[in-house]
Amino acid sequence: MAQPSFFKKPPASALADIATLTKAQLVDPSRAGHIITGLASLDEAGPMHLTFFDNLKYLDQLKATKAGACLVSARFEAQVPAHVAALRVAQPFRAFVRIAREWHGDALRPQSSVRNDGIAPSAIIDPTARLEDGVVVDPLAVIGPEVEIGSGTVIGVGAVIGPGVKIGRDCDVGARTAIQCALIGNNVLIHPGCSIGQDGYGFVFFGPEGHLKVPQTGRVVIQNDVEVGAGTTIDRGSLRDTVIGEGTKIDNQVQIGHNVTIGRNCLLAAQIGLAGSLTIGDNVALGAKVGINNHLKIGDGAQVTAMSGVKDDIPAGGRWGGFFAKPTKQWFKEIIAVERLVRDSKADPKDEGQE
Repeated sequence: MAQPSFFKKPPASALADIATLTKAQLVDPSRAGHIITGLASLDEAGPMHLTFFDNLKYLDQLKATKAGACLVSARFEAQVPAHVAALRVAQPFRAFVRIAREWHGDALRPQSSVRNDGIAPSAIIDPTARLEDGVVVDPLAVIGPEVEIGSGTVIGVGAVIGPGVKIGRDCDVGARTAIQCALIGNNVLIHPGCSIGQDGYGFVFFGPEGHLKVPQTGRVVIQNDVEVGAGTTIDRGSLRDTVIGEGTKIDNQVQIGHNVTIGRNCLLAAQIGLAGSLTIGDNVALGAKVGINNHLKIGDGAQVTAMSGVKDDIPAGGRWGGFFAKPTKQWFKEIIAVERLVRDSKADPKDEGQE
Protein backbone atom coordinates (compact mmCIF):
# COMPACT_ATOMS: atom_id res chain seq x y z
CA MET A 1 0.00 0.00 0.00
CA ALA A 2 3.04 2.26 -0.03
CA GLN A 3 2.07 3.47 -3.51
CA PRO A 4 -1.59 2.77 -4.24
CA SER A 5 -1.24 3.86 -7.86
CA PHE A 6 -4.51 2.33 -9.03
CA PHE A 7 -6.62 4.18 -6.45
CA LYS A 8 -7.16 7.74 -5.31
CA LYS A 9 -4.32 9.32 -3.39
CA PRO A 10 -5.26 9.73 0.29
CA PRO A 11 -5.32 13.22 1.78
CA ALA A 12 -2.37 14.47 3.80
CA SER A 13 -3.46 14.21 7.44
CA ALA A 14 -2.01 15.31 10.76
CA LEU A 15 -1.57 12.68 13.44
CA ALA A 16 -4.03 14.54 15.63
CA ASP A 17 -6.74 14.00 13.00
CA ILE A 18 -5.74 10.36 12.52
CA ALA A 19 -5.99 9.80 16.27
CA THR A 20 -9.51 11.22 16.24
CA LEU A 21 -10.57 9.11 13.26
CA THR A 22 -9.17 5.88 14.70
CA LYS A 23 -10.19 6.67 18.29
CA ALA A 24 -6.57 6.21 19.31
CA GLN A 25 -4.47 8.12 21.84
CA LEU A 26 -1.33 9.80 20.53
CA VAL A 27 1.28 8.79 23.12
CA ASP A 28 3.45 11.86 22.46
CA PRO A 29 1.13 14.87 21.95
CA SER A 30 4.03 16.96 20.66
CA ARG A 31 3.84 14.97 17.43
CA ALA A 32 0.22 15.91 16.75
CA GLY A 33 1.17 18.01 13.74
CA HIS A 34 3.23 15.33 11.98
CA ILE A 35 1.81 14.76 8.51
CA ILE A 36 0.95 11.32 7.16
CA THR A 37 0.31 10.86 3.44
CA GLY A 38 -0.30 7.14 3.12
CA LEU A 39 -0.57 3.67 4.63
CA ALA A 40 2.03 0.91 4.47
CA SER A 41 3.19 -2.33 6.05
CA LEU A 42 5.85 -2.27 8.75
CA ASP A 43 8.63 -3.33 6.40
CA GLU A 44 7.75 -0.92 3.58
CA ALA A 45 6.68 2.17 5.50
CA GLY A 46 8.58 5.46 5.37
CA PRO A 47 8.45 8.62 7.50
CA MET A 48 5.20 9.77 5.85
CA HIS A 49 3.36 6.47 6.34
CA LEU A 50 1.05 5.09 9.02
CA THR A 51 1.40 1.39 9.86
CA PHE A 52 0.16 -0.97 12.58
CA PHE A 53 1.49 -3.75 14.83
CA ASP A 54 -0.51 -6.45 16.61
CA ASN A 55 1.37 -9.72 16.10
CA LEU A 56 4.59 -10.75 17.86
CA LYS A 57 5.62 -12.63 14.71
CA TYR A 58 6.48 -9.23 13.21
CA LEU A 59 8.33 -7.79 16.20
CA ASP A 60 11.61 -7.61 14.27
CA GLN A 61 9.86 -5.61 11.55
CA LEU A 62 8.46 -3.23 14.18
CA LYS A 63 11.93 -2.63 15.62
CA ALA A 64 13.34 -1.91 12.15
CA THR A 65 10.44 0.07 10.69
CA LYS A 66 10.97 3.53 9.27
CA ALA A 67 7.28 4.47 9.58
CA GLY A 68 6.21 7.89 10.75
CA ALA A 69 3.50 6.47 13.02
CA CYS A 70 2.23 3.12 14.22
CA LEU A 71 -1.09 1.98 15.64
CA VAL A 72 -0.28 -0.32 18.55
CA SER A 73 -1.93 -1.75 21.66
CA ALA A 74 -0.82 -0.73 25.14
CA ARG A 75 0.75 -4.18 25.54
CA PHE A 76 3.34 -3.55 22.81
CA GLU A 77 3.61 0.23 23.04
CA ALA A 78 7.08 0.07 24.63
CA GLN A 79 8.39 -1.87 21.63
CA VAL A 80 7.77 1.00 19.20
CA PRO A 81 11.07 2.68 18.17
CA ALA A 82 11.63 6.21 19.45
CA HIS A 83 11.50 7.76 15.97
CA VAL A 84 7.98 6.35 15.37
CA ALA A 85 4.93 8.10 16.79
CA ALA A 86 2.83 5.59 18.71
CA LEU A 87 -0.95 5.68 18.53
CA ARG A 88 -2.34 3.61 21.38
CA VAL A 89 -5.54 1.72 20.54
CA ALA A 90 -7.16 -1.49 21.77
CA GLN A 91 -7.41 -3.12 18.32
CA PRO A 92 -4.67 -1.80 16.04
CA PHE A 93 -5.63 -3.67 12.88
CA ARG A 94 -9.28 -2.72 13.19
CA ALA A 95 -8.25 0.91 13.63
CA PHE A 96 -5.94 0.64 10.61
CA VAL A 97 -8.79 -0.75 8.53
CA ARG A 98 -11.05 2.07 9.68
CA ILE A 99 -8.73 4.70 8.28
CA ALA A 100 -8.01 2.62 5.17
CA ARG A 101 -11.74 2.52 4.45
CA GLU A 102 -11.93 6.27 4.92
CA TRP A 103 -8.99 7.02 2.61
CA HIS A 104 -9.50 4.26 0.05
CA GLY A 105 -13.25 3.95 -0.24
CA ASP A 106 -12.85 3.48 -3.99
CA ALA A 107 -11.12 0.14 -3.32
CA LEU A 108 -13.99 -1.32 -1.31
CA ARG A 109 -16.00 -2.44 -4.32
CA PRO A 110 -15.19 -3.01 -7.99
CA GLN A 111 -15.70 -0.20 -10.44
CA SER A 112 -16.43 -0.28 -14.15
CA SER A 113 -13.25 -1.65 -15.70
CA VAL A 114 -13.52 0.90 -18.51
CA ARG A 115 -14.72 3.79 -16.30
CA ASN A 116 -18.08 3.63 -17.97
CA ASP A 117 -20.99 5.51 -16.40
CA GLY A 118 -23.88 4.38 -18.58
CA ILE A 119 -24.88 1.79 -21.15
CA ALA A 120 -22.00 0.92 -23.48
CA PRO A 121 -22.95 0.99 -27.20
CA SER A 122 -21.65 -2.55 -27.69
CA ALA A 123 -23.74 -4.02 -24.87
CA ILE A 124 -26.61 -6.25 -25.99
CA ILE A 125 -29.80 -5.71 -23.98
CA ASP A 126 -33.03 -7.50 -24.77
CA PRO A 127 -35.92 -5.06 -25.23
CA THR A 128 -37.95 -6.84 -22.54
CA ALA A 129 -35.24 -6.33 -19.89
CA ARG A 130 -35.97 -3.67 -17.26
CA LEU A 131 -33.06 -1.57 -16.00
CA GLU A 132 -33.62 1.14 -13.41
CA ASP A 133 -31.95 4.52 -13.79
CA GLY A 134 -28.29 4.52 -12.87
CA VAL A 135 -27.44 1.01 -14.03
CA VAL A 136 -24.01 0.76 -15.69
CA VAL A 137 -23.50 -1.83 -18.43
CA ASP A 138 -19.95 -2.24 -19.72
CA PRO A 139 -18.96 -3.15 -23.29
CA LEU A 140 -19.89 -6.56 -24.71
CA ALA A 141 -22.16 -7.47 -21.81
CA VAL A 142 -25.31 -9.42 -22.72
CA ILE A 143 -28.58 -8.97 -20.81
CA GLY A 144 -31.31 -11.44 -21.71
CA PRO A 145 -35.10 -11.32 -21.87
CA GLU A 146 -37.14 -10.24 -18.83
CA VAL A 147 -34.06 -9.49 -16.75
CA GLU A 148 -34.54 -6.89 -13.99
CA ILE A 149 -31.61 -4.86 -12.63
CA GLY A 150 -31.75 -2.24 -9.86
CA SER A 151 -30.20 1.21 -9.81
CA GLY A 152 -26.52 1.60 -8.97
CA THR A 153 -25.64 -1.87 -10.23
CA VAL A 154 -22.63 -2.35 -12.53
CA ILE A 155 -22.58 -5.15 -15.11
CA GLY A 156 -18.97 -5.82 -16.14
CA VAL A 157 -17.34 -6.35 -19.51
CA GLY A 158 -18.54 -9.49 -21.26
CA ALA A 159 -20.90 -10.56 -18.47
CA VAL A 160 -23.91 -12.62 -19.51
CA ILE A 161 -27.18 -12.27 -17.60
CA GLY A 162 -29.63 -15.01 -18.57
CA PRO A 163 -33.40 -14.81 -19.05
CA GLY A 164 -35.51 -13.81 -16.07
CA VAL A 165 -32.61 -13.13 -13.70
CA LYS A 166 -33.35 -10.49 -11.05
CA ILE A 167 -30.48 -8.39 -9.65
CA GLY A 168 -31.05 -5.81 -6.92
CA ARG A 169 -29.60 -2.36 -6.35
CA ASP A 170 -25.96 -1.34 -5.82
CA CYS A 171 -24.59 -4.69 -6.96
CA ASP A 172 -21.51 -5.40 -9.03
CA VAL A 173 -21.30 -8.24 -11.53
CA GLY A 174 -17.68 -8.76 -12.54
CA ALA A 175 -16.33 -9.14 -16.04
CA ARG A 176 -16.95 -12.48 -17.79
CA THR A 177 -19.42 -13.61 -15.15
CA ALA A 178 -22.36 -15.73 -16.30
CA ILE A 179 -25.59 -15.71 -14.30
CA GLN A 180 -28.77 -17.67 -14.98
CA CYS A 181 -31.75 -18.95 -12.99
CA ALA A 182 -30.87 -16.62 -10.12
CA LEU A 183 -32.45 -14.03 -7.82
CA ILE A 184 -29.87 -11.66 -6.35
CA GLY A 185 -30.48 -9.12 -3.58
CA ASN A 186 -29.04 -5.66 -2.93
CA ASN A 187 -25.37 -4.73 -2.43
CA VAL A 188 -24.09 -8.05 -3.72
CA LEU A 189 -20.53 -8.07 -5.08
CA ILE A 190 -19.73 -10.78 -7.63
CA HIS A 191 -16.12 -10.72 -8.73
CA PRO A 192 -14.96 -11.58 -12.27
CA GLY A 193 -15.26 -15.00 -13.82
CA CYS A 194 -18.04 -16.45 -11.67
CA SER A 195 -20.63 -18.92 -12.93
CA ILE A 196 -23.91 -18.75 -11.06
CA GLY A 197 -27.03 -20.80 -11.73
CA GLN A 198 -25.67 -23.45 -14.07
CA ASP A 199 -27.18 -26.90 -13.57
CA GLY A 200 -25.84 -29.02 -10.74
CA TYR A 201 -24.08 -32.35 -10.96
CA GLY A 202 -27.15 -34.59 -10.95
CA PHE A 203 -27.18 -38.04 -12.56
CA VAL A 204 -28.57 -41.51 -12.03
CA PHE A 205 -25.31 -43.38 -12.42
CA PHE A 206 -24.50 -46.62 -14.22
CA GLY A 207 -27.95 -47.47 -15.55
CA PRO A 208 -28.70 -49.43 -18.72
CA GLU A 209 -28.88 -46.11 -20.58
CA GLY A 210 -25.61 -44.85 -19.15
CA HIS A 211 -25.50 -41.96 -16.71
CA LEU A 212 -29.02 -40.51 -16.78
CA LYS A 213 -29.05 -36.73 -16.31
CA VAL A 214 -31.53 -35.37 -13.75
CA PRO A 215 -33.21 -32.05 -14.67
CA GLN A 216 -32.11 -29.22 -12.37
CA THR A 217 -35.16 -26.96 -12.11
CA GLY A 218 -34.38 -24.94 -8.97
CA ARG A 219 -32.79 -21.50 -8.62
CA VAL A 220 -29.92 -19.74 -6.92
CA VAL A 221 -31.04 -17.20 -4.32
CA ILE A 222 -28.35 -14.79 -3.11
CA GLN A 223 -29.48 -12.50 -0.31
CA ASN A 224 -28.34 -8.96 0.50
CA ASP A 225 -24.72 -7.97 1.25
CA VAL A 226 -23.13 -11.17 -0.03
CA GLU A 227 -19.69 -11.14 -1.66
CA VAL A 228 -18.66 -13.85 -4.13
CA GLY A 229 -14.98 -14.22 -5.00
CA ALA A 230 -13.49 -14.54 -8.47
CA GLY A 231 -13.90 -17.84 -10.27
CA THR A 232 -16.52 -19.19 -7.88
CA THR A 233 -19.31 -21.46 -9.14
CA ILE A 234 -22.74 -21.77 -7.53
CA ASP A 235 -25.02 -24.47 -8.96
CA ARG A 236 -28.75 -23.97 -9.10
CA GLY A 237 -30.95 -26.36 -7.17
CA SER A 238 -32.53 -29.51 -8.53
CA LEU A 239 -35.92 -29.37 -6.80
CA ARG A 240 -35.25 -26.79 -4.09
CA ASP A 241 -33.19 -23.61 -4.32
CA THR A 242 -29.52 -23.12 -3.61
CA VAL A 243 -29.48 -20.28 -1.05
CA ILE A 244 -26.66 -17.99 0.12
CA GLY A 245 -27.64 -16.10 3.28
CA GLU A 246 -27.24 -12.37 3.78
CA GLY A 247 -23.83 -11.04 4.76
CA THR A 248 -21.96 -14.19 3.78
CA LYS A 249 -18.49 -13.67 2.27
CA ILE A 250 -17.19 -16.25 -0.21
CA ASP A 251 -13.55 -16.30 -1.35
CA ASN A 252 -12.14 -17.15 -4.79
CA GLN A 253 -12.56 -20.49 -6.57
CA VAL A 254 -15.23 -21.96 -4.31
CA GLN A 255 -17.61 -24.64 -5.61
CA ILE A 256 -21.12 -24.70 -4.14
CA GLY A 257 -23.23 -27.64 -5.25
CA HIS A 258 -26.95 -27.81 -5.95
CA ASN A 259 -29.50 -27.49 -3.13
CA VAL A 260 -26.92 -26.13 -0.68
CA THR A 261 -28.26 -23.73 1.94
CA ILE A 262 -25.72 -21.40 3.55
CA GLY A 263 -26.81 -19.24 6.46
CA ARG A 264 -26.13 -15.62 7.31
CA ASN A 265 -22.72 -14.02 7.86
CA CYS A 266 -20.71 -17.12 7.02
CA LEU A 267 -17.06 -17.02 5.92
CA LEU A 268 -15.86 -19.39 3.18
CA ALA A 269 -12.15 -19.25 2.33
CA ALA A 270 -10.59 -20.14 -1.03
CA GLN A 271 -10.99 -23.44 -2.91
CA ILE A 272 -13.72 -24.88 -0.70
CA GLY A 273 -15.83 -27.65 -2.22
CA LEU A 274 -19.40 -28.06 -0.96
CA ALA A 275 -21.25 -31.12 -2.23
CA GLY A 276 -24.98 -30.98 -2.87
CA SER A 277 -27.84 -30.69 -0.40
CA LEU A 278 -25.77 -29.39 2.51
CA THR A 279 -27.28 -27.20 5.20
CA ILE A 280 -24.86 -24.72 6.77
CA GLY A 281 -26.01 -22.57 9.68
CA ASP A 282 -25.34 -18.93 10.50
CA ASN A 283 -21.88 -17.53 11.34
CA VAL A 284 -20.02 -20.63 10.15
CA ALA A 285 -16.33 -20.28 9.18
CA LEU A 286 -14.72 -22.74 6.76
CA GLY A 287 -10.96 -22.65 6.14
CA ALA A 288 -9.29 -22.88 2.74
CA LYS A 289 -9.65 -26.16 0.80
CA VAL A 290 -12.27 -27.62 3.13
CA GLY A 291 -14.35 -30.30 1.45
CA ILE A 292 -17.78 -31.26 2.80
CA ASN A 293 -19.76 -34.33 1.75
CA ASN A 294 -23.37 -34.10 0.64
CA HIS A 295 -26.52 -34.16 2.79
CA LEU A 296 -24.74 -32.98 5.96
CA LYS A 297 -25.69 -30.31 8.50
CA ILE A 298 -23.14 -27.81 9.86
CA GLY A 299 -24.48 -26.06 12.96
CA ASP A 300 -24.51 -22.34 13.74
CA GLY A 301 -21.13 -20.89 14.65
CA ALA A 302 -19.16 -24.00 13.69
CA GLN A 303 -15.56 -23.65 12.47
CA VAL A 304 -13.61 -26.08 10.28
CA THR A 305 -9.84 -25.77 9.88
CA ALA A 306 -8.20 -25.49 6.47
CA MET A 307 -7.73 -28.59 4.29
CA SER A 308 -10.20 -30.69 6.31
CA GLY A 309 -12.51 -33.31 4.85
CA VAL A 310 -15.95 -33.43 6.49
CA LYS A 311 -18.10 -36.58 6.29
CA ASP A 312 -20.25 -36.13 9.40
CA ASP A 313 -22.65 -33.53 10.76
CA ILE A 314 -21.01 -30.87 12.92
CA PRO A 315 -22.93 -29.54 15.93
CA ALA A 316 -23.49 -25.85 16.60
CA GLY A 317 -20.33 -24.19 17.88
CA GLY A 318 -18.17 -27.18 16.95
CA ARG A 319 -14.45 -26.73 16.26
CA TRP A 320 -13.45 -29.48 13.86
CA GLY A 321 -10.46 -30.30 11.69
CA GLY A 322 -8.44 -33.05 10.05
CA PHE A 323 -9.08 -35.71 7.46
CA PHE A 324 -11.59 -36.97 8.11
CA ALA A 325 -12.66 -34.05 10.30
CA LYS A 326 -13.40 -34.54 13.98
CA PRO A 327 -13.40 -32.27 17.06
CA THR A 328 -10.05 -30.48 17.08
CA LYS A 329 -9.15 -31.57 20.63
CA GLN A 330 -9.57 -35.21 19.64
CA TRP A 331 -7.68 -34.63 16.37
CA PHE A 332 -4.72 -33.02 18.17
CA LYS A 333 -4.60 -35.87 20.74
CA GLU A 334 -4.48 -38.42 17.94
CA ILE A 335 -1.69 -36.55 16.14
CA ILE A 336 0.36 -36.40 19.35
CA ALA A 337 -0.26 -40.11 20.00
CA VAL A 338 0.88 -41.07 16.51
CA GLU A 339 4.00 -38.89 16.78
CA ARG A 340 4.79 -40.54 20.12
CA LEU A 341 4.45 -44.00 18.58
CA VAL A 342 6.83 -43.03 15.77
CA ARG A 343 9.38 -41.65 18.23
CA ASP A 344 9.14 -44.75 20.43
CA SER A 345 9.55 -47.10 17.48
CA LYS A 346 12.67 -45.26 16.33
CA ALA A 347 14.11 -45.50 19.84
CA ASP A 348 13.55 -49.27 20.04
CA PRO A 349 16.89 -51.05 19.34
CA LYS A 350 15.04 -53.99 17.79
CA ASP A 351 14.03 -51.68 14.94
CA GLU A 352 17.60 -50.71 14.04
CA GLY A 353 18.47 -51.34 10.41
CA GLN A 354 14.84 -51.86 9.40
CA GLU A 355 13.08 -49.58 6.92
